[in-house]
Amino acid sequence: MFMKTVCPKVIIHGGAGSSIKGKGGADAIRKSLHSIIEEIYALLANGSSATDAVVRGCQLLEDDPRFNAGTGSVLQSDGQIRMSASLMEGQSQRFSGVINVSRVQHPIQLAEALQGSDDRVLSDYGAAELLRDLQLPVYNPMTKLRLQEWLQERQANFSHKMAGVIAEDELVTSSEARRGTIGVVVLDSLGHLAAGTSTGGKGFERIGRVSDSAMPAGNYATADAAVSCTGIGEDIMEECLATRIVVRVTDGLSLVNAMERSFKEARKNQRDFAAIALDANGAIAWGKTSEVLLAAYHTGEKIVDTLNMTKDVEFLSI
Repeated sequence: MFMKTVCPKVIIHGGAGSSIKGKGGADAIRKSLHSIIEEIYALLANGSSATDAVVRGCQLLEDDPRFNAGTGSVLQSDGQIRMSASLMEGQSQRFSGVINVSRVQHPIQLAEALQGSDDRVLSDYGAAELLRDLQLPVYNPMTKLRLQEWLQERQANFSHKMAGVIAEDELVTSSEARRGTIGVVVLDSLGHLAAGTSTGGKGFERIGRVSDSAMPAGNYATADAAVSCTGIGEDIMEECLATRIVVRVTDGLSLVNAMERSFKEARKNQRDFAAIALDANGAIAWGKTSEVLLAAYHTGEKIVDTLNMTKDVEFLSI
């Protein structure tokens, strides 16, 4: 039987927050985002599934020490790194994730391994046991910049609420609050959607604090739409942002209307976050209440990024 194919789409993010310091910083972030988009899209062009492309994209973002996920994750108040990640496949609406896992290179890989499990979300000890079961090597994701950031904050008695989303020398001494998460949303050539989100957390937070990144509030997908969020996790949870947007699309709203309504409500509630989204028709959307969203997307013809965009919501029906 002939199966109709669609033009694949991909959108990724590396966090949200205040303005990027210096043109050099923006150029470096843009180069990272564009190179990752190119690799993901090449996979999709060769027939990769949405889920496989999302996992690979998250791994690449987790490996980039500029972003707060995997290598380069921020430190919690006790000086330890605890990461969270989730993966959701839209056709089956299967969600899986890990919460506050340590000593692993790719938290998204643990979330992927749980897709076929009866127990699909594991916290610290369970995730550590899964790491052993998978025989993955123990890995230290800490970088010198993140350690320096934590040491400086400890001297200031942890006066800041969170760490920097981007790990750059000039930002270690910055007081600007930034929110660090990575995310990937994909529509593959069969029209299937998937979303993945990974984070090192806020940084300097209370031990045991749980991020939205391992919850449907921050990462959600159905056959109709898929969303990954970034920003203040507590704000994302309280709006149940990713699920709210996707459910509105499933209930009949267009993706742009679902995003516009959700972000209008968010601004009214003084929330601080951003989201990237795709729908089954290939529409691409992103929205933010923060000053900057570090995102890029592939339309099927070209790569575009949001680093210099001032709009709060952008929608492209391709």
